[in-house]
Amino acid sequence: MELIEICKRAKEVKYEIQNLCTDKKNKALIAVANKLEAKAFDIINANKLDCENGVKNGMHQGLLDRLMLDEKRIKAMADGLREVAALPDPVGEVTESFTRPNGLEIKKVRVPMGVIGIIYEARPNVTADAFALTFKAGNAVILKGGSDAINSNIAIANAMREALSDEGINADAIQLIEDTDRSVTTKFMQMNGYVDVLIPRGSAGLIRAVVENSTIPVIETGTGNCHIYVDKAADLDKAIPIIINAKTQRIGVCNAAESLVVHEDIKDEFLPRFEKAMKEHNVEIRGDKESAAVMGSAKAATEEDFGKEYLDYIISVKTVKDVDEAIAHINKYNTGHSESVITEDKEVAQKFLDRVDAACVYVNASTRFTDGFEFGFGAEIGISTQKLHARGPMGLKELTSYKYQIVGEGQIRG
Repeated sequence: MELIEICKRAKEVKYEIQNLCTDKKNKALIAVANKLEAKAFDIINANKLDCENGVKNGMHQGLLDRLMLDEKRIKAMADGLREVAALPDPVGEVTESFTRPNGLEIKKVRVPMGVIGIIYEARPNVTADAFALTFKAGNAVILKGGSDAINSNIAIANAMREALSDEGINADAIQLIEDTDRSVTTKFMQMNGYVDVLIPRGSAGLIRAVVENSTIPVIETGTGNCHIYVDKAADLDKAIPIIINAKTQRIGVCNAAESLVVHEDIKDEFLPRFEKAMKEHNVEIRGDKESAAVMGSAKAATEEDFGKEYLDYIISVKTVKDVDEAIAHINKYNTGHSESVITEDKEVAQKFLDRVDAACVYVNASTRFTDGFEFGFGAEIGISTQKLHARGPMGLKELTSYKYQIVGEGQIRG
């Protein structure tokens, strides 16, 4: 189907979707979840084609991990849909109400955005997450996935459209752009007459391209150069498992830790333990002069290392003299995503929480918790690292706008 036709259909169907009652939307979400599980065999077979092509094309291991689907991941996708169905419907929520001296009654009410476009790369689970959240928030969605996951995305989208039709809902509530030509992606970014907001999910290059070329308002989801600062008052027995989890549980995700910051007073005690743990998980260490002197296996870090999202078994290390220097280093090199401090000092913890400029700031916990599912949102549309409209994991409320409803009794303005 031609791009313009997809966009026209989405603009037409958005008025149907925004008027669906909560029960109808929830029933449809559960039907879609059941359909994904019923079609798991077909989806996995389609995904195998994408994974095989990825290997042939030399795709990085971290990206291959993002691309791969199995029954467990499909069940997780379905469970995400069910959890979204169980969440309160934000549409129609009155967030503020007041009466003016002239008697006008004014309410601020949540409403759907309309048509949401999402451009993303090799993460087919986004296809299901994006639909669940946009649909529950009363929106139509147009998806433009990457060519690396095209077979998976088609299989998932077809299953979801089939489930919607079975429920008597216009299947155009979700549409997938199947043309993988990059020129189509660029053209999609110019469809501001049809698409109300555009959300990119993927690499720094993809996000930058969308922000620079789109004529549609963009909610920027960012890359994740996430730091963990181990303070001199840290419980080192807590620190090691947190770092292992943040760095190695899944290397190809934006909330994985890429940088370690260590207080100089504990470097001699802590860094050998850290080095041992990283060796056990095959993580390469790139340290500054002070940390490399303590760790025999560490390579010398460059300026680029401190600002890099590796998405690989690599971590940078920086030593600092106090929490203020740690905060300054993190604010200089971070991407506004997720940062964590390990400390038993409440004043240090509070200073870190207050002064680190990021969407999510943790004390004594892994950065891997920055996730819509972990925050209880059911799923997420992305992690926003900007400050306008939405920040952090974007759930249902972040996919709504608002309007003012004003009721009078004949008032006129003098």
